[in-house]
Amino acid sequence: MLLEVIKTNVCIIGAGPSGATTSLFLSKMNIQHTIVDAHSFPRDKVCGDALDLKVMRVLNHLDPTLVEREIISDDNFIKSKGCRIILSDKKSKDIIVHDKSLSYPFFFVAKRSYFDNFLAKKIPSSFADFKQGTKVKSITRVNGIWQISVEDENREYTIEANMLVGADGDHSVVLRTVGNRKVVREHYAGALRQYWKGISGIDSNQLLEIYLPKSLPLAYLWIFPLPNGEANVGCGLASNMIAKKSIDLKKVFHHLITEDPALAQRFKNAKPMEKAVGWGLPLASQHRKASGDGYLLVGDAAALVCPTTGEGIGPGMMSGYIAANYIKRAVEQNRYDESMFKNYDREIIKRMKSDINKYNFIRNLSPYLYNQLINVLSKLNVSEMYINKKMKDWIKTAKEKPIVIDF
Repeated sequence: MLLEVIKTNVCIIGAGPSGATTSLFLSKMNIQHTIVDAHSFPRDKVCGDALDLKVMRVLNHLDPTLVEREIISDDNFIKSKGCRIILSDKKSKDIIVHDKSLSYPFFFVAKRSYFDNFLAKKIPSSFADFKQGTKVKSITRVNGIWQISVEDENREYTIEANMLVGADGDHSVVLRTVGNRKVVREHYAGALRQYWKGISGIDSNQLLEIYLPKSLPLAYLWIFPLPNGEANVGCGLASNMIAKKSIDLKKVFHHLITEDPALAQRFKNAKPMEKAVGWGLPLASQHRKASGDGYLLVGDAAALVCPTTGEGIGPGMMSGYIAANYIKRAVEQNRYDESMFKNYDREIIKRMKSDINKYNFIRNLSPYLYNQLINVLSKLNVSEMYINKKMKDWIKTAKEKPIVIDF
């Protein structure tokens, strides 16, 4: 039996934030394309749920009114004015943006089940053929054309495309097809997430809380507030340290929230809403090859998790915006060879160069230095003044500064 063949210029595999962003900007550019996701939305995605200013900056390029018109007034998005560093002596240091003239909070927090669906619902059918609940079985390339074999609950068929975008995460079928997936433990992290309800001591400014245990190098625990008295609680640790010391991350996480003096009392009467769920974080410091003949990788498929913060949504959406602009140029010239994407890898990584350099410096010098340094600096007022100024600058950049792509 001959399978149905759907022809499209561009096929995006994965409709999380990076894939949805690519689709939204291609639609804004009037470029017809197909986007495929194995799940139907809304669906859960294991994550810390924090949305930094890179997210808002990208959304501003999509629609300058979207953040203020929809997100700020949406109760599913927690508006956070800053962060709190929990110190090991049971004290804490708050860093809050106090400038009332700024219309944006410093962070938003929203469950990925909500935020990903928020983006997915905006993908317009006029330019995007959005195929939800559709699994990719195989990908091959024949005479410069990608042949993507897919199946949904009703049928199997083939999508043929000139251009392929891998937006399907670190275990990406696109990444495996082009042969670029290699786990380098020094540039990976393991993480756990668990939703809780009723944690005591959540600040009224909805601060994102970070705890860096002195005993765990290149690791931190987070408490990110959510609506209805809930919180996203998690712990991340560099994969090479997990392997080197045979660390059971679930046991470490349980110990921190039940026995560590800096945290235990706050969880005493709180209730977990799920079992702790783990996932891997491909750090941007590994510089994964993210482009080639007829393909681009975005988000986790391109290994774009910030190595100093563990943040992946903002860099992933930034890569989706950049990818759409490169694709626009390729479509206009009807050329999809690797030379069309020559500087793509540089562009998606350059906004994290400072974080990558810091991570590599500390990792090579002493893995224990990072946590100790943050704890020391958090006690100094000069650090609060500096970071507060930087936070205000970042908010203004997110709202006002164009994203410049150097092809």
